[in-house]
Amino acid sequence: MRSKKFDKDEVLSSLDKALGGVLTDWFKDEGFNAKPNQTLKVPARGRVKAKWILLVGVGSKSSDVEATRMVAHQAAKASSRQKSAALVLPDVSPATVRAATEALEQGAYRYKQYKTGTRRPKGGLSRAALLVSDAKDKGLRKAIKDGMAVAESVNLARDLVNGPPNDMNPLTLADISKEEAEKLGLKVTIWNKKQIEKAGMNLFLAVNAGSAIEPRFIHIAYTPEKAQQKVCFVGKGLTFDAGGLCLKPPKSMIDMKCDMAGGAATLGLVLAAARLQLPVEVHAIIGSTENMTGAAAYRPGDVFTSLNGKTVEIINTDAEGRLVLADCLAWAVENVKADYLVTHATLTGACMVALGAHRAGLYTDDDDFAQGYSTAAEIADEKFWRMPLDTDLRKTLDSFVADVKHTGSSYGGSITAALFLKEFVGNSNWLHLDIAGPAFNDSPHGRAPKGGTGFGVATAVRFLEYLALDTVGDEDGGDAAAAEA
Repeated sequence: MRSKKFDKDEVLSSLDKALGGVLTDWFKDEGFNAKPNQTLKVPARGRVKAKWILLVGVGSKSSDVEATRMVAHQAAKASSRQKSAALVLPDVSPATVRAATEALEQGAYRYKQYKTGTRRPKGGLSRAALLVSDAKDKGLRKAIKDGMAVAESVNLARDLVNGPPNDMNPLTLADISKEEAEKLGLKVTIWNKKQIEKAGMNLFLAVNAGSAIEPRFIHIAYTPEKAQQKVCFVGKGLTFDAGGLCLKPPKSMIDMKCDMAGGAATLGLVLAAARLQLPVEVHAIIGSTENMTGAAAYRPGDVFTSLNGKTVEIINTDAEGRLVLADCLAWAVENVKADYLVTHATLTGACMVALGAHRAGLYTDDDDFAQGYSTAAEIADEKFWRMPLDTDLRKTLDSFVADVKHTGSSYGGSITAALFLKEFVGNSNWLHLDIAGPAFNDSPHGRAPKGGTGFGVATAVRFLEYLALDTVGDEDGGDAAAAEA
């Protein structure tokens, strides 16, 4: 409900009448004044069909979409003991119905695959109804379908990140990627270690050298007919990062199963694009390996030749993600030749130092690309902040023995990591997302759960939808793009 007297709201007024005029007293007794995300759960007492009624405050300044997300998320959260819920939305439109669907499905997410017996969580929302004015409206039905496509892709990414590393390794990630992509008829290419060696991805292989489990190079292609634009996403898929010989301390290692969150998001977004049948060609590339300490592990001081021919001196074996991404990016540049190239990676702790745990860093030299992606993030309700690609810091990557070092000084670590990746993108229109903070939560935050969050999927989808809309606008003189704006 909005921050106003309920007697001015037709739905609340009707509810108050059905309950016998008790809402004013309840509001007063519980101190409920409809602040954003404030809730009041009251018994229906047989006066209406529901057993319980949840009132959700949305404030007076929230947009209709934001208000809808609050209502839907709180409904899912409060329904841990109920299997079904019916929602009255603050406003009904395709945008709010899609937002409600996404928030409900994501809010009901629980990771319980490894819980057994009485320890396995019971209940949980399994059915939800949106009370809208016209259930026959095709636009609203499509909004529900689209919302489910995005939310299910986000939840899949969460599952992958939450999976324990003894089960979720490069081989199983490749198998799941193949299975999920083939369900949608997508082309899947998966390379084993010998094929990666044959391709010349020596940086990728260096990271894998200390692991007993083979690496996997995963390429999924969604190629709809008449697509006029092509986007390639490259994701870091480190299923466990011990730090290599530059071993992480135990407290820093415990959650390193989350180091494949960029790869999980990359898989989720290409599946979502296919489910939405977007008229944009989308390629998803995931470089997946462990970074371990076996006898053959790579060392500080080693030099390797990358796929694009540049020699790289290893400085810190715990800065492994950029090495895997470098070879994957070089391959994408040469073989995919996309109009837009995007990297998702839990790349640096330095980005978390700069931006905190709940905002990702965004790097690109292209102002229009940055603006388009930032607008998509705002619509998707994911937080990014554009960071500088300061060329003055590039000299810290100069090596005495090789073409480039893979880490710079301790200052500006997230920036120098991005500058290293830039060495492998050629002239591509490239954007890098350092999602180290928001990809994994130590505790629930906002609408994101504890553990894997699926961060990045929703924004990528919105960006692809923006490109699709722009394509339609070009065909009809720009009217569609203008209407969406």
